[in-house]
Amino acid sequence: MLSRLDQRSGGQSPIPAVRTRNSVMRTSRRAIVAFVLGAGALAAPALAFDGAPVNQKDATIPVVTTLPGAAGAVRSKVPPATQETSLSALQYAAEGGHPIAQWKLGRMYANGDGVAQDDVRAFEYFSRIANAHAEDSPSAPQAQIVANAFVALGRYYLSGIPNSKIKPDQDRAREMFSYAASYFGNADAQYDLARLYLKTPDASREDFRYGARWLGLAAQKGQHEAQALLGQMLFNGDRLPRQAARGLMWLTLARDSAGAEETWIKESYNRAFAKASDDDRAMCLQMLEQWVQGRRE
Repeated sequence: MLSRLDQRSGGQSPIPAVRTRNSVMRTSRRAIVAFVLGAGALAAPALAFDGAPVNQKDATIPVVTTLPGAAGAVRSKVPPATQETSLSALQYAAEGGHPIAQWKLGRMYANGDGVAQDDVRAFEYFSRIANAHAEDSPSAPQAQIVANAFVALGRYYLSGIPNSKIKPDQDRAREMFSYAASYFGNADAQYDLARLYLKTPDASREDFRYGARWLGLAAQKGQHEAQALLGQMLFNGDRLPRQAARGLMWLTLARDSAGAEETWIKESYNRAFAKASDDDRAMCLQMLEQWVQGRRE
């Protein structure tokens, strides 16, 4: 089936967080509160904002280094016998072609969760999902898993797997992301695809517009890394018309959703907030309120 995917830009991707309208609104309300409180919470280093389009540190942000949902997963202690039974059951189901079992095993091997870490085995399980389900309907129950499997494969192709036949192949990674982004509408894939287009040093104007479009789609769906990058670009006027208030809005939303390890997002927000004028901050707050109301203007 991967041969067919070659013709259709197929691949596999990790499961993205599913956010309902209500969850987005709850998150956004927290963002507004955080924004209001943020005025008095800035540390002194955040004041050293130079207004550059994107600072050197931000320019080297990796596309992705982990599978979606992998960071911050809470692992409870399970007796060895129970682990073995669960693993056997998953393997049995995976061999029977169940995509959820294949996905879970792929994640386990990718993260070394309950098994020895093995990226090749993880890649194989993600590939099985892609081979069997690439043409499933985007509304099918397993569509999210299939899309995330494409993303997982794309990320493996970006860096390759040491001591294996999986070598770095940016074109192949782009195919994986493109398929998941366009066919399944996966927000993580849209962000990864945008990064590939935007980070190319000699990107054409058409490539940039293509990347910016995917970035905007991912941000609108609540992908916080996309929101942060789009916020940076708009606030700094980096290859886009400068819109400081809107950029600060995206950075505020991103900061509220960022994990503890995603310091680049929080630092970007702090720099922008310190640089923003009172008018920019006031307009940003209005935009956040509109976002909560569902208008997303």
